[in-house]
Amino acid sequence: DTIAVAGEFLTAMANTNMFTYEIAPVFTLMEEVTLQKLRNLIGWPNAGDGIFSPGGSISNLYAVLAARFASFPSVKFQGLYEAPRLIIFTSEQAHYSIKRAAIITGIGLDYVRLVRCNERGKMDSQHLIELINETIKMGHIPCMVCATGGTTVLGAFDPIEEISKICKCFGIWLHVDCAWGSGVLLSKKHRYLLNGIENADSVTWNPHKAMGVTLQCSVILFKNESVLENCNGLCADYLFQKDKHYDTSYDTGDKSIQCGRRNDVFKLWLM
Repeated sequence: DTIAVAGEFLTAMANTNMFTYEIAPVFTLMEEVTLQKLRNLIGWPNAGDGIFSPGGSISNLYAVLAARFASFPSVKFQGLYEAPRLIIFTSEQAHYSIKRAAIITGIGLDYVRLVRCNERGKMDSQHLIELINETIKMGHIPCMVCATGGTTVLGAFDPIEEISKICKCFGIWLHVDCAWGSGVLLSKKHRYLLNGIENADSVTWNPHKAMGVTLQCSVILFKNESVLENCNGLCADYLFQKDKHYDTSYDTGDKSIQCGRRNDVFKLWLM
């Protein structure tokens, strides 16, 4: 998209960071408004959380970190040494970044359960239930189910409505990786493919895939507020002082796994 290209050029010219409001006030406000709009398109109210990330794989990593923290909050301070065995469920057609996130977070590849798919590449909900029950019988903790909205190979959309009911029944975090297929939320004709996405706890959305935005442009979105700060926050006092002359909730650096973070919002905001 030519507008996105123009936005990319101006972003490079500005060459600013995004860790505090005082460094990039206008871009920070653009990010806040854009994230709110994307959450609204999912079907969530204005209150929520989110951040722009370097790509869909990192957005999925944010989701796994948040789900791990929700399952066992003390892991932030004590690590996994005292934690029970946490299990991630995702389809056999899911993006490999879910497995990589399991490696990075210490959950481990052996504890990613792959759910069967039908001939069209959609997750088998009944098999998901069977795997969850097996996990519980083994004394492990179902940590997260990752559904996919547009698989890499077949472009399949998992039955999110069914999966969300299963997650609600068992009290499991539901993440929807819509890096590829999130653009259907802008379509009155095809939006039904993501029915039930409003029941998810987190969603990955890559505008640089189906929306014509130049690389990189990816977001991780959360239904609830303060998820990222609770999970990742460290309150480094040389950057994130609470006695600044403005509302410090606009300082996004403490909830990011990065410190220096690129401005990826401007080109999307222009569109």
